[in-house]
Amino acid sequence: MAQKRFAWFNRDPAFYKKLALIALPLAGQSVISFGVGLSDNLMVSHLGESSIGGIFVANQIQGILHMLLMGLAAALVILAAQYYGKGDIRSVKIIISFSLYIATGVGLALLLVMTFFGRPVLGLLSTADSVVSEGITYMAWLRWSFIFFALTNVLIAAMRCAGMVNIGIVSAVTVFITNLVFNYVFIFGKLGAPEMGVAGAALATLISRVIEFAVVAFYVLRRDTKIRYRLKDLTLRNKALSLDYIRYGLPVIFGDIFWGLGNTAKAAIIGRLGESVIAANSLVGNLSQLFFIFIYGIASAGSLTVGQAIGKNEYDTAKNYTKTLQIVYPAVGLVSATIMFSARGAVLSLPAFRALEPQTMRYCMEFLTILCATMVGTSYQMATLQIVRAGGATHFVFVNDLIFVWLVMIPMALVALLVFDAPPWVIFFSIHCDQILKCGVAVVKVNRYRWMKNLTR
Repeated sequence: MAQKRFAWFNRDPAFYKKLALIALPLAGQSVISFGVGLSDNLMVSHLGESSIGGIFVANQIQGILHMLLMGLAAALVILAAQYYGKGDIRSVKIIISFSLYIATGVGLALLLVMTFFGRPVLGLLSTADSVVSEGITYMAWLRWSFIFFALTNVLIAAMRCAGMVNIGIVSAVTVFITNLVFNYVFIFGKLGAPEMGVAGAALATLISRVIEFAVVAFYVLRRDTKIRYRLKDLTLRNKALSLDYIRYGLPVIFGDIFWGLGNTAKAAIIGRLGESVIAANSLVGNLSQLFFIFIYGIASAGSLTVGQAIGKNEYDTAKNYTKTLQIVYPAVGLVSATIMFSARGAVLSLPAFRALEPQTMRYCMEFLTILCATMVGTSYQMATLQIVRAGGATHFVFVNDLIFVWLVMIPMALVALLVFDAPPWVIFFSIHCDQILKCGVAVVKVNRYRWMKNLTR
C-alpha cells in the first residue's frame, strides 16, 4: 500500500523547480494585471457607482476578446509546446504565424462591432441608462486597443510554449506603470491634460496597450534566442499544420468563446440587480483575481510541462506528473481560499472602499465568502482539465464546459432570478456553482489517461 500511495507523488526536485520557474512569473504577471484593473476601479470610484458600473459592463466586451484570445493562445501552446518538445522549431513558427493572422482578424472584427453597435451591445448587459452611458464613454477609446491587445497575447503565448514566461512580467509591468501614470494624468486632468473622468481611464488603457505591444514585439523579434521568430516567418505556410491547428484548436477556441459568452451572460444577469450589485460584483471580481493568481499560474505550468512530455513520447513521465499535480492543485486552492477568507474584512475596510454605500459593502462581503467556498473546486477542476486539454482531449473539455455553463449554471441563475426572485447572494452562488460540480467529471476523466495523445506529425 505504501508503494502505491508513493507513486502519486513525484520526488524529483527538477520537476518542482520547472513548475516554479513557469508558475511564479505567470503569477507575477497576473498580480500586476490585477493591479491594472483595480487601479481603474479605484481611481474612478470618486465619480460614483455609475462610473464603476460603466467600466464593468464595457470590460465585459474586453472580457469576450480576452477569452477568445485565451482560446487562441491555448490552442497555440497545446500544439506548439509538443512540437517544441520534439525540437521542430519551424512548425512552431508556422503555428505562431497562423495564430497572429487569426488574432488580427478577431481584434478588427470586435472593433467594428463596438464602433457601429456599441450602445445596443452594452444595453444587453445593464438596464441602468447611467451605467450604459458611462460604458459607451469608456468604450469610445477602449475599442482601439483591441488589435494591439490581440497581437500581444499571441506573442506572449508563443514565448510561453518554449517556457519563456518572463516577457509576460515585463509586459505586465509596462502596462501597470504606464496605465497608472496616464490614469492620473487623464482622469484627474493633471500636467496640463483635460479632466476626462471615465474616458481618461480608457485613453490611459489604450496608450498602455500600444506601448505594451511595442515592448513585447521588440523582445520576440530581437531578444528571443529559443524560437527566433522574425517578420519573414509571417509568410510560412503548411496546410497540414493549419488543419491540425483547426482540428485541435477550434474546440479550445470555441470553448473559451462560449465561456466568455457565459461570463457575459452572468454579467447581464447581475446587471438586472441594480447599481449596488453591479459595483460589488465588479470590485469583488477584481479583488478575487489576486487570490486566484497562483492557481492560474500553477495550472498553466502543469499543463505546459505535461504537454512537452507527451510531445517527447514520455507517457510514463506525463502520467507521473499528472498524479502529483492532482495533489498540488487542491492544496494551492485551499491555501488561497483560506487567505482570502481571512483577509476579506481587512481588505474591504481599506480607505478606498469607505466611499461605497453600506449595502454595496454587504454585497461585497457576501460575494467574497461565496468565492472562498468555490475556490478549491476551481483550483482542482480547472487546472486538471487544462492538463487533459493539453494532452489532446480538446473536444471533451469543450463539451464539458458547454454543458455546465449553458445547461446548468445559466439556467440555475435565471430560475433564481426570474422565478424565485432570490437575493443577490443566491444568484451569485448559482453563477459559480459549476466550479464545484465539475470536480466529479475532472477526477474521473484525468485518471483514465485516455486523453494522452501526441499531436505532432
